Amino acid sequence: MPLNLKDTYNTIEFPSEEVLLKEKNSKFFGYAFPIQSEEEVKPLIETLRKQHPNAGHFCYAYQIGADTVTYRANDDGEPSNSAGMPIYGQIQSFSVTNILIIVVRIFGGVKLGVGGLISAYKTTAQMVLETCEIVEKTIDIHFTITFDYKNMNKVMRVIKEKKLEIVSQEMEINEISALPMGKIELKTRKKNAEMVFDIFNSMFEIDIKRL
Repeated sequence: MPLNLKDTYNTIEFPSEEVLLKEKNSKFFGYAFPIQSEEEVKPLIETLRKQHPNAGHFCYAYQIGADTVTYRANDDGEPSNSAGMPIYGQIQSFSVTNILIIVVRIFGGVKLGVGGLISAYKTTAQMVLETCEIVEKTIDIHFTITFDYKNMNKVMRVIKEKKLEIVSQEMEINEISALPMGKIELKTRKKNAEMVFDIFNSMFEIDIKRL
């Protein structure tokens, strides 16, 4: 399948169990969370800060998106690239997205060195991902369809035939004709999007827009 038609991605649906790695008296607690936006990251870290008041480092990495990917890796005071990037490397290794992994470190009095830190953070992230159930999801494209109420049956027939998913629907009054209008938001997986657009776009008195 051509790269631009790939319309699935792997992610997790539920937060992971807590995992614990002990290394030279330091404790590394690992957690994974499914996320949809960067705004979800800070509150999750704050929750773990309350859970681990004695921890010195809350290192993390996340990746969001399927077509266009955004990611961040944060060392939270550990030596540069010794924590966030090893965690992010495991996100890449497991080919998952829409995920946040946080590794909380409680210092045990013995310095691990950069190599030891890289290994510990990488291993903890790997252990977390191994506890997660990874699921495949489709990349969906959303459209809105607007039409006069008299064309409702025509629209619904296509939706049923093509097994399209309705996200929302509403009725409103056309300001020009004062007649009732239907407005439906629907979604379909990426590989079918062009076909769906073409079908509705070719229908008389029906307006389709991609969101």
